[in-house]
Amino acid sequence: MNPPQLPQDADGVLRLAAQSMFEVFAQAVEGMMVVDRQHRIVWISDGYKRFLPALGFGHETEFVGRRVEEVVPNTLMAQVVDQGQPMLVDLLTNKAGTFLVSRLPLRDDRGEVIGAVGMVLLDHPETTLQPLIAKFNRLQQELDDTRRQLAAEQVKNRRPKYSIASFVGSSAPALEIKRQARRAALSDATVLLLGETGTGKELLAHAIHTASPRALKPLVSLNIAAVPETLLEAEFFGVAPGAYTGADRKGREGKFKLADGGTLFLDEIGDMPLPLQSKLLRVLQEQELEPLGSNTVIRVDVRVIAATSRDLPAMVARGEFRADLFYRLNVLPLRVPALRERLDDVEALAEALLEDIVRRAGMASRSLAPDALELLMRQDWPGNIRELRNVLEQACLMGDEMLLQAAQLAPYLKHAASAAPRLGGPAGGDRPTVLPTAEPRPDDPRLLRPLAEQIAELERAALRAALRATGGNKLAAAKLLRMSRASLYDKLPLLDQG
Repeated sequence: MNPPQLPQDADGVLRLAAQSMFEVFAQAVEGMMVVDRQHRIVWISDGYKRFLPALGFGHETEFVGRRVEEVVPNTLMAQVVDQGQPMLVDLLTNKAGTFLVSRLPLRDDRGEVIGAVGMVLLDHPETTLQPLIAKFNRLQQELDDTRRQLAAEQVKNRRPKYSIASFVGSSAPALEIKRQARRAALSDATVLLLGETGTGKELLAHAIHTASPRALKPLVSLNIAAVPETLLEAEFFGVAPGAYTGADRKGREGKFKLADGGTLFLDEIGDMPLPLQSKLLRVLQEQELEPLGSNTVIRVDVRVIAATSRDLPAMVARGEFRADLFYRLNVLPLRVPALRERLDDVEALAEALLEDIVRRAGMASRSLAPDALELLMRQDWPGNIRELRNVLEQACLMGDEMLLQAAQLAPYLKHAASAAPRLGGPAGGDRPTVLPTAEPRPDDPRLLRPLAEQIAELERAALRAALRATGGNKLAAAKLLRMSRASLYDKLPLLDQG
């Protein structure tokens, strides 16, 4: 038996039925809208127009053509378009009220989603759906409370770690930079921290934020040198939902948005790629940005603190850094002094660093002997405070001595050979003296002795000086002489021969 044949005008009947049902729904429901594939509103019914004033719009022309998620708070129409799944019954609450709504995807002849239709079935359904509304309101309140808690936790996690008091030092350069930091904290002007690596620029950025009126708002940090160039724009400005293949459908906020109301610390600003510098300049000037893949302008209120160890004026002269961005960043330049410029602070810094090192490692407290402090103060410290911490940390972790002597620190100092006490001199002297470095004259009687005797004499003097400097500690003496302990023991009989 052959199946019945559809009438030839079946498609026409279906189209008329769809049109008729659309018109019936438009008149029967409280309000109706249609959006396209890009979430833009393309049509609203006469009934829906009465909601426009409550949504903040005076006329239909201001509303139609906008993306639905931008003008209807809490709507899920965009989700229906993107996922192609209907939401037959749902409650929608926004500033216009609470509504019972239905949302359906619209498809073309090939089954592709081309948009969605949304219908307001009931306006203010509190009377007929009171139990359901009460439950919905309770769940909504719990959701709002959770969101507030999460937001508060995020702000807490982005609180500054340091204050101006955390910048250890009482030397003239240290007191001056702390005075400048306090003054910078009083304004919202952009701060540019200049100085060598390891001088404490990040600490000062935290300190300025802590002393500023923005202290209760987030402090967000971004090390530009640590982020791949291809990801920097997304890190700065965020990503709109579905901006590119693989992007999060919920989107992702950038560092500027996370720092809204607070401070954004941009470390290693000299490493910023040229193409991104113009976009950063616009945000600094206009305090507005567009997330990656979005046409929506977002206003932000962010105070920027930048830092670099590079010579920005020289980079500007070479065309590696935009001059206009440099002038925009260089509003309040603060030069952080190098450690060699404030050697009077080495003792206080070393004590503070040792406290932190032993606390983190769960070790007994350590302190510095006078000769160790003297050795530290004779260094140039090209790595500044970071290098000082590294030396102290290695000495603590590699030894058990409670009182750190110069001999324990010397092996970890790159320039210890030139800065440490020189070995040699009379055996009975109180301190090692400097060995003569000038080349002897050809008629010097010392050269008339056998070479082996001269070498043995120098070795005896070096051994005596090293043992004296380390208080008889043979292991420390071996380290000071850059030799193994076994080699030192092999040389000890020389002391009995001189």
